[in-house]
Formats: sequence, structure tokens, C-alpha cells
Amino acid sequence: MGELTDTALWRRAAEGDTQAFGTIFERHARTVYNYCFRRTGDWSQAEELTAIVFLEAWRRRGQVVLERNEAIPWLLGVATNVLRNLRRSQRRHRAALERLPREHSADFAVDVDERLDDERQMRATLRALRTLSRADREVLALCVWEELTYEHAAFALGIPVGTVRSRLSRARARLRELSDNPGHEWDERIATEETT
Repeated sequence: MGELTDTALWRRAAEGDTQAFGTIFERHARTVYNYCFRRTGDWSQAEELTAIVFLEAWRRRGQVVLERNEAIPWLLGVATNVLRNLRRSQRRHRAALERLPREHSADFAVDVDERLDDERQMRATLRALRTLSRADREVLALCVWEELTYEHAAFALGIPVGTVRSRLSRARARLRELSDNPGHEWDERIATEETT
């Protein structure tokens, strides 16, 4: 089944073929998971959001017809909407949790320390990204972190390709301004121009 296109697998999944849907999950879960982590800075939350995205995909499998041979633009569009809903519904809860001190023991494995470092850097990056509009952040996340083409990002967000290009350019210009300020500790690669 691995040689089938996403469109063919999606059609089978819509007919109730759970193996076909499982193959779509195997192909794209890591990408969705990484996208959610990069948007939240929290590994655990990214896992929960990834599960929600695929539950929504399973629920809507019979209603959605993939217009392209790839499911990932649509899945990342769903992830973007899930993230929007999360921010609307859990703003106060997250703020309260961020005020709590983070404790960890020296007995934790090295990978836990690395995960905490990843989360620290991602939180710093997200603070820098909060200076951008939500629309610009979404385009930046899809085109830079997920390496979607302008066309796929436009499809995922339901906007014209030209709008993707202008938002990405504006976002990168703003982030380059921030990188000139001393004391920043976020990932500067997001401000680097690359052809997509």
C-alpha cells in the first residue's frame, strides 16, 4: 500500500479502509507533530494536537476530497485551525501554567534536558514571532518550518499565492530587524531568505 498516492489512500479511507488511513498517518504524523511543536513550543501539547488533527481527519474523511495528490497541505490547514481554537479556548489556562515554576530533577535522562532546552529556545522564538500578526506567523510556520511551497501554503490557509509571498516577505523583514537587537536567543534561521 506504500506506493499508493495520498489521494488514492484517502479515497480508500473514506470507504472505511483503516489501513489506508493508517498509511496516511504514518506518512504525515511526524510533519504535523513538528508543525504543532513549532507553533506551541511544547512537546506534550504537540502530541495532543497531532492526535486531534488526525481524529478530525478521520471524522471528515468522507466529506473532504483532496484536490492535490498530497494530504499534507490539508492536514496542516486542519492543524492551523486546531491551533487557533486552542489559543481561543485555553489562553487563561496557559497563562496560569506559565506562571508556575518549572522543576526538574538531575535524575532525569539527558533527553529530557534536551527537550527542556528545545522548549526554552522555542519559547524564545515564539516570543519573537508574537511581534508578527497571526496571519504572518502562520505563513512563516508553513513555508519556513514545514517547507511547504507557496502554492501548498496558500491551499492550506485558503488564501492567494501572492498573499503568501507578501506575508512571508513582511515576516522575514520584521524578524531581521529583531535579530539586529542584542540579547535575542531565538532561532535566526526563520528570518533567512530562501526560495520556496
